[in-house]
Formats: sequence, structure tokens, C-alpha cells
Amino acid sequence: MTPPHLRTDLATGPAGRATPATAEQERRLPFPTGFVWGAATAAYQIEGGAAEDDRTPSIWDTFSHTPGRVRNGDTGDIAADHYHRYRDDVALMAELGLQAYRFSISWSRVQPTGRGPAVERGLDFYRRLVDELLEAGVAPVATLYHWDLPQELEDAGGWPVRDTAERFGEYAAIMADALGDRVALWTTLNEPWCSAYLGYGSGVHAPGRTHGPDALRSAHHLNLAHGRAIAAIRARLGSSAQTSITLNLHQVRPFSQSPADLDAARRIDAVGNRIFTGPILDGSYPADLCQDTAALVDWNALVRPGDLAAISAPIDRLGINYYTPTLVSAPDRAGASAVRSDAHGVSEYSPWPGSEDVVHHQAPGPTTAMGWAVDPSGLYDLVTDVSRRYPRLPLMITENGAAFDDYVSPEGEIRDPERIAYLHGHLDAVRRAIADGADVRGYFLWSLMDNFEWAYGYGKRFGAVYVDFPTQRRIPKSSAHWYADVLRRNSLPPLGG
Repeated sequence: MTPPHLRTDLATGPAGRATPATAEQERRLPFPTGFVWGAATAAYQIEGGAAEDDRTPSIWDTFSHTPGRVRNGDTGDIAADHYHRYRDDVALMAELGLQAYRFSISWSRVQPTGRGPAVERGLDFYRRLVDELLEAGVAPVATLYHWDLPQELEDAGGWPVRDTAERFGEYAAIMADALGDRVALWTTLNEPWCSAYLGYGSGVHAPGRTHGPDALRSAHHLNLAHGRAIAAIRARLGSSAQTSITLNLHQVRPFSQSPADLDAARRIDAVGNRIFTGPILDGSYPADLCQDTAALVDWNALVRPGDLAAISAPIDRLGINYYTPTLVSAPDRAGASAVRSDAHGVSEYSPWPGSEDVVHHQAPGPTTAMGWAVDPSGLYDLVTDVSRRYPRLPLMITENGAAFDDYVSPEGEIRDPERIAYLHGHLDAVRRAIADGADVRGYFLWSLMDNFEWAYGYGKRFGAVYVDFPTQRRIPKSSAHWYADVLRRNSLPPLGG
């Protein structure tokens, strides 16, 4: 069972909402009592063991083994070898003082074809992992899907096909039966925007398809899969089961206040954000989204009777992932074309179906190794905007972090002051949002450790813990020690202190 104090924090008890503070009070303000501190990972990025214990290929296995898809030909075959080293990794979590660990489950490890009975050896790995976490006093937060669709389901049509959502509901039932109430919080999907638009629109992610209508169909079927999973979890575990979805909501900003730029921002907000929050939280797809994309899909035919009721089933938390703001404008009057890029790669195809002509600009300010602008104000604005729109829905920051060019010093240390500054700024933004009334219950650092960074392979390091991939040695970076201090304090130390 989940340790009582962690179960209260994650499952039933409010973290405590702060009242607005003065600037002087805010500088001394701790996080609320019961605020949950954690870190996050994803199965394909860290597990390895790609062909062990009856696991079959996922779309990311196929994609990464396709020449030219991933930098340097890297794959997740071994990754951080977490499949064999999970006990050491959990011990490291406990050493850092993590209260919760957000991990994802490899669908093809537990249900290799995406249908039919589960493989007990695959389930046993997650049973052992959860038991190890509970023994260490770390609350397990399970994500059912972090982009690794079983290849057999992709061969049958993938997310553009409605049946995939039905299969996902069956998979969710399997996991609910296997792990039951030992999981503190169930997350259905991680960033369905990426699954739909990077996988089926721009093609920079698995399965690498480039078809705008299929990207939109995938978005709806991912929403439906979320609804089917919520129903399955509730049916197996009852109303006490805590459920959520994690969205990488875009903090969309217009390049100027011109009507054309404001409309460009509206369009990106519709296809990037409200295509998910609309049906999940409001029970309908936005009318302007349907109008913008009417040439690509027939929404009246795509959305069947009963779909919206299933998708809008109540959830207990909304997870928000944030890294950098999205700055857009209308097409350049001088004839410049839209930038065919996004946060995960460059493609001649757009990840914004129906809004392909909107121009995406580099936001001002310093950047990370990913080329993403460092802008904590975007996280503050995003959290407060969502909180005002959905005031009764508790929020959690389920991913936030930065990649930098980390290296081991001659003394055997990894000093990453840029990451510490990034985290300090963004945690301060969360604290200010809480002070201004946002009900934020926790924060999960991305990522616990360096890993396979999707199409970038092993060239980008997000971890608080350095992984020397040839030896699999783990070395906590300066940021890991800094984050551990934040956890102990439940407040931010002075930057540089």
C-alpha cells in the first residue's frame, strides 16, 4: 500500500492553497504543506531490455532502428538499463529525498500485441518496481502511455484508427488489476499532442507518418483512449482511484497585438491546447477548431455518439508539462513561409494541421542545449491561466527541466549551474502562481536521469543524474544535490546559496 502521508498528498488531501502575498512575503514563502516533490522518466527512454521477457517492438523500436530517423543511429535497446538496475535507481531516489516517482509502463512489455492476455513476466517487472518504491517511501505515479504504441497496433492502423482507443481501455484494465491501489496516481496519457502531431503530422517522432488528417484523427482517438482508460480504472478500482492526464499545454503568445497575429495565436491555441482541454474538461470540441480544420476532417463523422461523455469523465488532477513558450505570428507579408520546426525536430511537414501557415518564432532570451528559450514567466502564465479557467481542478507540474551540455570534470563532478538557475526560476514561478491562488499540488523534475532523448538519441542530457552510458554509472549532478535541498526545505534557497 502507498505510505499514508504520501497517499494523502497525492490522492485525497489538498496541499493547501496560499493567499496572495506581498513581494516581501513572497521572497520568504515556502511551498504549501503537503506539496509533492518528485521526478519523472519514461519507459522507452530508460528501461532497455528491449527484447527480454517476451517484450515485442513498439513503434519507437521500429522508428529508432530505421536509418536516418534518430541522430547517430541511437536506439533504446539498452538506454539507461533501468530494467536491470531499477533497485539501484530507487535507492538513488530515496537518497535524494524524492517523495514521488512518475514512471511510464511499456505497453508492449505487458501486452506484446496490444490485445489479448498480459505477459506475467512483464507485469512482474512493474510489480517489483512499485514494491521497491513503496519500501523506499516513494509514491508510485504510473503513466500508462508515453508514446510507445505496440508495433502490431500501428500495423493495424495506429492512432488514426478508432480501434486503438478500445485496445487502450483493455490495457488500462490489465494494469489496474495488476497494480491496484498501490499506485498513488494513474495518468492515462503523456502529451497526446506529441503522439498525434509529431507522430502522424510532422513525422519527427514514431511512427514517422506525415498526414494532417490522420494527426487530427489521432488526437480524437487519443482523447477517447483517455476516456476508455478512466472508465476501466474506475470499474476495477472504484471511485477512490486517483486519475489524471498530462498535457504539454502551449503557452501561446502572439508576436504582436495585430489582429492577424492574435488570430494566429488563437489558431495554435485551438489545435495545440483546446483540442484536448475542450473535450476532456469542457465536454466538447471548440467550434473554431472544427472550422479551422474542416477541410481536413469531418468532425461530425469522427466524433460518435457517446464519445464526448466518455472523454469528459471527471479526473482528479491535470498534469502540466512546460519547457518554453510558443511565439507565433501570421504569415510574413514579405512572403516568408512558416517554420517547419517544433520542440523535437525539424521537418518539411507541419505539426499544426489546419494552421500550417502560422509562423513560429524563436522566443527571446537565453536558450538551453535544445535551443529552447528559458522563460519562467511562461510557466507562471500557463498555470494561472489554467487555474482561472478550471478553478476546481487541482494541478501538478508533471514535467519541467532543461538539457545542457553536461560533462564530468577531472574531479569526477558534474557542475550544472545553468540547470540550477533554470529550475530556480521555474520553481519560483510555480510558487508565485500558488501565492496568487493556483491550486498546484506537486512538481516532477524532468528528468531523474539522462536518457534516450527520442529523435536526438543520447546527444541531449536532461537528467539531474548523469548517466555514463558505456558503463551505466550514475553520478548525481550539482542540480540533483540542489533539488534535494529544495525538498528538505520545502522552499527555494537563495540562488547561489
